[in-house]
Amino acid sequence: MLPRNLTLLCTVMVISFACYLMHLRTRTAMMVGEALEMIDRFYVEPVDRRELLTSAMGGMTSKLDQHSEYIPPVSYQAFQDTIQQEFAGIGIFVDQPEEGSPVRVITPLVGSPALQAGLLPGDQIIEVDGEYVGDMDIRSVSERLRGPIGTTVRLLVRRGEDDEKLTVQRDTIQLESVIGDHRDEEDRWVYRLKQHPDIVYARMTSFGDKTVNELRAVLSRLMPEPDVSGVILDLRGNGGGLLTAAVDVCDMFLSRGKIVSTKTRGGVIEDEVYATEGILVPASLPVAILIDEHSASASEIVAAALQDHQRATIVGMRSYGKGTVQNILPLEYGRSALRLTVAKYYRPSDRNIHRGIDDTEEDEWGVSPDEGMEAEIAEEDLPRLAKFWEEASYPSLKLSSANAIRTSASADRSSSVDSENGEADREKSVDGEAETTPIRSAWDLDAPLRKAVEAIRSSDQETPVAAAA
Repeated sequence: MLPRNLTLLCTVMVISFACYLMHLRTRTAMMVGEALEMIDRFYVEPVDRRELLTSAMGGMTSKLDQHSEYIPPVSYQAFQDTIQQEFAGIGIFVDQPEEGSPVRVITPLVGSPALQAGLLPGDQIIEVDGEYVGDMDIRSVSERLRGPIGTTVRLLVRRGEDDEKLTVQRDTIQLESVIGDHRDEEDRWVYRLKQHPDIVYARMTSFGDKTVNELRAVLSRLMPEPDVSGVILDLRGNGGGLLTAAVDVCDMFLSRGKIVSTKTRGGVIEDEVYATEGILVPASLPVAILIDEHSASASEIVAAALQDHQRATIVGMRSYGKGTVQNILPLEYGRSALRLTVAKYYRPSDRNIHRGIDDTEEDEWGVSPDEGMEAEIAEEDLPRLAKFWEEASYPSLKLSSANAIRTSASADRSSSVDSENGEADREKSVDGEAETTPIRSAWDLDAPLRKAVEAIRSSDQETPVAAAA
């Protein structure tokens, strides 16, 4: 056989084998595509192919764990914004009380273009750039509010009985993930407890692209201060985020030792991450970490690592128990994605974090508070505490509430004067106010935070020489 014929034969064999392997990989996809085509052609009613595809993908991932999912194009951009902690827009939180009703402004963000333009909580968005949006869904309205940085958007909003025209210039909106205890007169976060100014307090709401730099900036600014006697990291309600961000946060407190390990299918160790030399927070400074049943994933990595290395006191309630690692695998050239569990992570002590479907309270999972450090917020206090936190994060909400109270008080006074028994009404009102329990501060409602301060104080007293150094 001629050499060129032998080369041709080998090439044909390689191509045929490659085609066979491709067929094995794609025949299932071909079957799904064929089913979509048949439904589109023969089903008795018109169908949306995208909805069928989304349902098919959702059906496949529903057989996996609860953290694996298909992210369709309509949700993928919002997911990326959460991780990247920024987007181009006007900077408002919105909701839609009823389907078909106008989208309503919950609050403009601090320092946002929307706040500067005069948008207020409760404003209803009626028109965007001359287009009526009063009956559109919240996603469609949000898409129209976003746009290239530097461009403007014209809004018609309904405020009470009046319509207001506003022009807002779009900008990059930063989503902060490290917030303080309260704000100062210029609406800047103060990362010290108001009741205990010598204790640094940072509440981390997520672990995104900018979280590490945010926390590093806070700690770098406050650690050299001689009056700082402790640090509290509040991870309550923090559902996690990037594994790399959790590792970098741990590295600010640890100079050596394992932080976390990940294991893939079959328990094979994929990676072990260790702390690097140098720390941001002095080893002599007491640290307390607040967790609750909603602290998960990256939050649990931080709490577990600092607990195993005896670097922090864990206060609060047992964490959620999400010890799995998800990779985001782009589909459709980046228009959608598959969020897929690819590994499990373990504490430095190699103990399990993930809570399985059949696990009970007696099984090993999650992160538990240190002995004697269990504390929770009374159920009846949760709504009020949540309101305190919201008003601290978004001062516009507090201003709106104050205006509503003043309006209500004014209406009550007018009603009292106009009534035939005005004097009696006023006396009754005064008596009623005297019997009403005064509104307490967030500090009074937050038993776990008070317990964390106690842990800082007791640690500081146990190591007076180290603290002085």
